[in-house]
Amino acid sequence: MRLNKYISHHTKYSRRDADRLIEEGEVTLNRKVFKDFAYDVQEGDHIAVKGRPVKPSTELTVIVYNKPKGVLVTKKDDRGRATIYHKLPGKFRHFVPVGRLDYASEGLLILTDSVEVATALMESDLERTYNIKIDKPLTQEMATAMKEGLVLDDARAGGHEKSKIYSMSFAPFSHFEIRAEGKSFTKLRVTITEGKNRELRRFFGYFDAKVLDLKRVAYGGIELNNLPTNKTRFFTRREYDDLHKFIKQLKAEKKAEEKNRANALKQEEAAHKEKKYKKKD
Repeated sequence: MRLNKYISHHTKYSRRDADRLIEEGEVTLNRKVFKDFAYDVQEGDHIAVKGRPVKPSTELTVIVYNKPKGVLVTKKDDRGRATIYHKLPGKFRHFVPVGRLDYASEGLLILTDSVEVATALMESDLERTYNIKIDKPLTQEMATAMKEGLVLDDARAGGHEKSKIYSMSFAPFSHFEIRAEGKSFTKLRVTITEGKNRELRRFFGYFDAKVLDLKRVAYGGIELNNLPTNKTRFFTRREYDDLHKFIKQLKAEKKAEEKNRANALKQEEAAHKEKKYKKKD
């Protein structure tokens, strides 16, 4: 993990704060001032900020937060807008969010003090469930795209105006159901397995439909239920057990993939040598 990101994840400082501290010589690596922003922190490195050691926690803590609308999922905003870290208790200031919910969205946000766990959950294909409201009746074209998936060369509709993401592919939705319908709106519950940039807003934006409300209510079996807006709760024992099993399974799968790649490489090298010897004969 890069030095600035490492500091951001394990302290109260944002990534931008970390960059500034590194530039000002306030960061030391193995007790020497260090100014390489892109340095990848290695196991055993001693990192300190303003003389205070940066120590990653060895214990895992995970919380569920009911994010309100009008709050950014970031540590600091240049425009002075409220962030989740203005709303969360100070003891969670160093926690890492699992993915994001945009400024106008609300609902379930998982945060943890483990970068490894946050990354694993973000990059997973765990199901994410949302309650959404669009400003149009649901069309057959929308329903077909939800069932079969969609590939767009231009997915800017529904995206942030400053976003540089133009094209996007959408996997088939795991599930969707109409919860209410009128002449000028449709309320849906949808479940997807990806967490791309404003994915649902872009999806419906392609059909000239605006997402008026978006609330995440579940993530990988973790449910929001009746948690009040702007409140947090710790994972239950069952949720911790499920998480540990999930991480263990991921590690086993990664180890198996690495072993398979190594075996494939050996077979390729052996075949190359055999071919080389045959040519000599």
